[in-house]
Amino acid sequence: MQHAPKKNSGETGVKPIEIHRRKKFQYGDACLSLQQVYEWTRKFMSGISSVTDCPRPGQAHRVVTPEGIAVVDDIVKENGRVTVNDIAAHLDISHGSAHRVVQGVLLFIYICNVFI
Repeated sequence: MQHAPKKNSGETGVKPIEIHRRKKFQYGDACLSLQQVYEWTRKFMSGISSVTDCPRPGQAHRVVTPEGIAVVDDIVKENGRVTVNDIAAHLDISHGSAHRVVQGVLLFIYICNVFI
């Protein structure tokens, strides 16, 4: 895995072209583009301190919560014939999220129209 250019590289006088040359030597074709190295250097010099994505408006939020998992567990234990679509509708989440909770988190399996 390749890392972003180091934060202090701009402070020590290392130019982005030199950072890119070093990264290219270390990572080969999997290296960040020169343009991306320039972008990261500019961000670090303007005071950014983290390379992780900041939350943005419209970015998906987490719908699978411990509370939601507990509700799904109760629903399935109460009625083993409930469908994933019923669970999704009850919790107002997507079919995929409901399926992930039922089979990926709670490890229920569906046999002959019954969760066990």
